[in-house]
Amino acid sequence: MGSSRRIECIFFSEFHPTLGPKITYQVPEEYISRELFDTVQVYIITKPELQNKLITVTAMDKKLIGCPVCIEHKKYSRNALLFNLGLVCNATTKTCALEPIVKKLSGYLTTLELESGFISNEESKQKLLPIMSTLLEELNATGACTLPIDESNTIHLKLIEQRKDPMIVQEYDVPVFTQNKDHFIKSQWDLTTQQILPYIDGYRHIQKISAEADVELNLVRIAVQNLLYYEVVTLVSIFQYSNVYCTTPKVQSLIDDKSIQEECLQYISKSGQRASLRDVFQLYCGLTPGTTVRDLCSRYAQQLQRVDERYFLLGIPALAVGHT
Repeated sequence: MGSSRRIECIFFSEFHPTLGPKITYQVPEEYISRELFDTVQVYIITKPELQNKLITVTAMDKKLIGCPVCIEHKKYSRNALLFNLGLVCNATTKTCALEPIVKKLSGYLTTLELESGFISNEESKQKLLPIMSTLLEELNATGACTLPIDESNTIHLKLIEQRKDPMIVQEYDVPVFTQNKDHFIKSQWDLTTQQILPYIDGYRHIQKISAEADVELNLVRIAVQNLLYYEVVTLVSIFQYSNVYCTTPKVQSLIDDKSIQEECLQYISKSGQRASLRDVFQLYCGLTPGTTVRDLCSRYAQQLQRVDERYFLLGIPALAVGHT
């Protein structure tokens, strides 16, 4: 797991009938000082209005995430069992991806307690320490953990990468696949997406896809926005010969990276032909401010004999060809 989401400590806190709130276990030991715990304990073992809710609190350069649990039953001292299994990170850590982990752990422990008295039984509660050690190690190392607790209970946890919200899709935007379309399994998408996938070719804009696929426009926009979120497609402008395109310094990767060369030449060559790297690089260098596609086609007619200018201007993401 990246350092931006690294877990520094896992702790288990509970309410003792005579001692009050305390930390029973923490990995590593003594990571949470007495001073820090005294500062935040009201957010660890909480009042009823904050129980079973995710709570994140920052204090003394640490960020603590917990989900305080209260199980009410007359068999417990004071008729309730209060506990919290939480995580500690650096104060600057982005913890959005960790919050579902904490919520799921509280659910696991609640289920274990209700089924077998796992928390209230001192002998079984001691198993928490090695469990917490494994969780800390594996979540930091791989972002995932599968840990059997007993014959009928296994902990399954995985950190899900948080992505930024994609841009709003307009009816004039043109979606283009960021990878080979054949690599995607059609059945993994919803029915609307399955219906529009054959019409995503880098030329058809959203409105045209809607008309040809016979899918309502807003549904197409939502489906493409979902594909954007998972970085399956990117958006380009409608191809016109009056457009002006420019390359960025990333076009140098076409010379430096053999895999990009092969991908690019295969992508932009006309059917049954093979463009040369020299011609293609010369064409990309010809994309200058003020030069329209029509101008480019006139100046480099010989180089374009084996190159499809529409695919050439779509390029590949690594080349960063942009419309101005």
